[in-house]
Amino acid sequence: MIQDDVFLHLDGAARNIDLHLKMEGLNPAGSIKLKTALGMVEDAERRGVLRPGCRLVESSSGSLGIALAVISAAKGYRFLCVTDPNTSALSAAAMRALGADVVEVGGPDANGGYLGSRIAYIHERLAADPELVWLNQYANPANWEVHARRTAAAITAALPDTDYLFVGTGTTGTLMGCVHHFRRHAPHTRIIAVDAVGSVTFDARAAPRYIPGIGTSRRPEILRRDLVDDVELVEEADTVRTCRWLARRYGLFAGGSTGSVVHAVLRRAPQLPPGSRVVAISPDFGERYVRTIYDDDWVAGTYGPDALVEPHTPLSALTTVRN
Repeated sequence: MIQDDVFLHLDGAARNIDLHLKMEGLNPAGSIKLKTALGMVEDAERRGVLRPGCRLVESSSGSLGIALAVISAAKGYRFLCVTDPNTSALSAAAMRALGADVVEVGGPDANGGYLGSRIAYIHERLAADPELVWLNQYANPANWEVHARRTAAAITAALPDTDYLFVGTGTTGTLMGCVHHFRRHAPHTRIIAVDAVGSVTFDARAAPRYIPGIGTSRRPEILRRDLVDDVELVEEADTVRTCRWLARRYGLFAGGSTGSVVHAVLRRAPQLPPGSRVVAISPDFGERYVRTIYDDDWVAGTYGPDALVEPHTPLSALTTVRN
């Protein structure tokens, strides 16, 4: 059963705002991506694209792959997930345990990421096997439609007086679903997209990234940049620091996307009107990041030892990084 009604109040996270996290890690498959996967699969079934015995292929750095593996196992589909070197070994193992085939692309694309490489590999497989079905989360409107119906609607039902909504961006499905719902039902809410430094989603400069979940090396077709109120870019080292701070301060074992979104909120907080009600979407928990974000050796080797040091300046007073 999809869990859409769990919110965590982060009391005292920032002095001047009222911050609530929408907790998606309690969903089956462990993340918000269960809704994405189910929405796309059910849409394909309604359109007759998916029939009993079909084989699915999709590109994923982790959470969507696990969600599609869960649904494929339940519905009797075969599933091939195309991953990359940034995909957690735990995520890949979970997909295989659920019966999925997993292939990892090797070389980066022209922007230094792996999304272009993953998609190129999928096109090669489709050309060789026309019976293979690609759901294409990057261009599929069913990706954002399910989040308009469920994720965003759950927020306006529980917290109709939300002033600001912060949403991490990967495929931008959650973001676009929220934008479409809020523009109709709560137009006063300002929606802030949170992206990673090094991602090209909002036309920033490409750079290497190591934490899956937020950011792309190729702009998703479903993105409508003109409908987003603002963008916050977060350095991955700050994502790490914030995840670890959430664990120590609140006992919240947060995934990388949650760390990025919370960092963006706390950095923006001093600019928000006092008493603002802020909702941030927390896509998953930290189990899939125990060997990366929560591993001292990995953090120091990837970002340097400074990433292990809690900042002297309070998180909510950090300088804004913008596109």
